[in-house]
Amino acid sequence: MMQGLSDQRVLGYLGRALSLELSAVQQYSTQARLVATWGLSEPASRLRGEATEEMGHVDRVIARMLAVGVAPGASQLRPAQLGSDLRTLLRHDQALEHEVVRLYTDATRYCGGQGDHDNRLFFATLLEEELAHGRELTAWLEELERPDGPVPGRPRATF
Repeated sequence: MMQGLSDQRVLGYLGRALSLELSAVQQYSTQARLVATWGLSEPASRLRGEATEEMGHVDRVIARMLAVGVAPGASQLRPAQLGSDLRTLLRHDQALEHEVVRLYTDATRYCGGQGDHDNRLFFATLLEEELAHGRELTAWLEELERPDGPVPGRPRATF
């Protein structure tokens, strides 16, 4: 482990990232189970895939924390946001993803301003992945909100 990282703000970003990514895992996993009980196997599968992707982010944040010499510790795990239909769930997911994007945007800017190239690159990479996921969520929601519903034979946005 790299010892002696003194920038408490970077450590704060990492801690918040871990909390938000773990919250996303919980939210997507819970939502996947919920929509499965509704008989929606494709959305359940997509949400499980998203939980797996977010777990990959958790692993990377933990690895980064260990690399800079701090013990991982998520300070706040948020309750999963549920609803009575898939659209509502996806809107909750968009709100959580927007929060993650704001965090990674701030962290990337801060690290860039400090000349901390390694952490800037770490946060920028996660930011790009979360932005792409946000676009996928938006496309999925727009597909569901079309008055005629999904078009048969038309490729769906996937995670």
